[in-house]
Amino acid sequence: MSLPYLTLQAARNLHLAAQGLLNKPRRRARASDIIETISQMSLLQIDTINIVARSPYLVLFSRLGQYSPGWLDEALASGKLIEYWAHEACFLPKEDFALVRHRMLQPENMGWKYKPDWMAEHAEEIERLLAHIAENGPVRSADFEHPHKGAGGWWEWKPHKKHLEGLFTSGQVMVIERRNFQRVYDLTTRVMPDWNDELNLIQQQDAERQMLENSARSLGIFRPEWLADYYRLRRVPVKAIMSEWELQGKIVPVQTEKLGEMWVHSALLPLLPRAEQNKLKATHSAVLSPFDPVVWDRARAQALFDFSYRLECYTPAAKRKYGYFVLPLLHRGVLVGRMDAKMHRKRSELEIISLYLEEGIRPGISLTDGLHGALTEFALWQGASRIALGSIPALLAAVWGSGWEITPRS
Repeated sequence: MSLPYLTLQAARNLHLAAQGLLNKPRRRARASDIIETISQMSLLQIDTINIVARSPYLVLFSRLGQYSPGWLDEALASGKLIEYWAHEACFLPKEDFALVRHRMLQPENMGWKYKPDWMAEHAEEIERLLAHIAENGPVRSADFEHPHKGAGGWWEWKPHKKHLEGLFTSGQVMVIERRNFQRVYDLTTRVMPDWNDELNLIQQQDAERQMLENSARSLGIFRPEWLADYYRLRRVPVKAIMSEWELQGKIVPVQTEKLGEMWVHSALLPLLPRAEQNKLKATHSAVLSPFDPVVWDRARAQALFDFSYRLECYTPAAKRKYGYFVLPLLHRGVLVGRMDAKMHRKRSELEIISLYLEEGIRPGISLTDGLHGALTEFALWQGASRIALGSIPALLAAVWGSGWEITPRS
């Protein structure tokens, strides 16, 4: 029996459907959409760079359109979300505490995220810190004074910041909110009062199987080698588990143009016939975060979208090819380009420092209008009243000029 055959674009569109990026939202966003959207992606990676909107807020904007960033903060503060190490530091639905608890109980396996020697050396001080939280309530690292400067005049991490990071990784404290995006920690026993490790703990093997299935569902269509990276899993028997899933009907194999055999998660099976007939159409144009699940696995982005991408903010300026914080640009199922941008909040201006289109992409009316709309929505959401354009392709400059004014919506 022959496998269903998909064009490369149909495979892309299935992935974007799984990620909530196939079509523009049909209605205005609601606060409840925050949890639903994160659940659809399984997790939401956190990054603190704020040259434009911080990454977790931007990932949600790409899917929801105009929404209040405060809704994400409220979801964390109300206990609907938790924060822990997943792909990297991530927001997760609260019920997924069970999936990551085994990591908390084996912090020595968490690499640089946990320093056993530090925790042992400062055990007495850490116990006093836990007692302080128990008696006085939640804390931030900013609540503690820094004792000294480090070598070369740089301020070192406060000891209490290291303590709190270690306690967080080992699951003794949890993040209950963020104030100005700074973590606020409380005792895990207070945050999860009904949790009992002896009764509720999911063993590592079972938790990792569920993580793999979450990854398959959130990717929608995938190769085996793409699954483990989603939650940063190591030494998991992916192919053996996939064989079981196939027998259970959780995934089905397909043949894909250029990529060969791939698998589709059962959640997307209703869309598969349309994808086979090239009737599953992508209509969305959006600015993506560098930490969006669509692009965070660079090898996957290269294979699926022919998009070679590397974040250059940690590269010396002289060696950057595209810019400091470069944002991928999505248009109708294709990653058509990227831009380096900066939000000047005091003067309400979004500066597009540079914008590059991928090789072979020509800006026709659809692309020009789609990107114009996406950039306008992106700027408007951040409170900009103007977009200023720097170095952009000549054909776009001929249409857009040096920028445009934005009329705020009532």
